[in-house]
Amino acid sequence: QVQLVESGGGLVQAGGSLRLSCAASGRTFRSYAMGWFRQAPGKDREFVAAISVSGVGTRYADSVKGRFTISRDNAANTVHLQMSSLKPEDTAVYYCAAAITRVVGGPLPRFDYWGQGTQVTVSS
Repeated sequence: QVQLVESGGGLVQAGGSLRLSCAASGRTFRSYAMGWFRQAPGKDREFVAAISVSGVGTRYADSVKGRFTISRDNAANTVHLQMSSLKPEDTAVYYCAAAITRVVGGPLPRFDYWGQGTQVTVSS
């Protein structure tokens, strides 16, 4: 089992940048593919980005491709989401999640563990 704690959210103007971090507990962090999801008010939770166990494989939602970058540091048990060129429509609660799989290609894996979320607000 893994526990996840997000940080780095906040208020930023459109066009700005934020870096979200997710700290994972437990010795088995390297066994999990990691992902970021978000949920805006009144909307369903949606996939944002994912990264494989090795950190080599990544995938992104079309809406963030070219603006967001996911990365992980297996030695520090952390995963990051660097967000640039932020838009008001990026406003949401962002969640870190872990999946019991090594890769993130093909069908999106099932994510079994979730953090509490961190609020990102982008003003116009």
